Amino acid sequence: MRPDLHGRCLQRLDTLDQATTLEGVNLPGFNFHPLHGTPKRYSLHVNGPWCITFEWKDGDAWRVDLVQYH
Repeated sequence: MRPDLHGRCLQRLDTLDQATTLEGVNLPGFNFHPLHGTPKRYSLHVNGPWCITFEWKDGDAWRVDLVQYH
């Protein structure tokens, strides 16, 4: 992982870990939004083209990935 992404990823992953609802991850600067497709996934902006994507099941984040959109 690029060093400049590390801190921002940890902040978002900590938020995902502590959240019990999707509203709990919808924080300023995270650009939280649902993605199209099945299974239903969501995205949190990290930096530039990098985002953390995940599924949400029973109050927990599942299949969490760091992806580059460009």
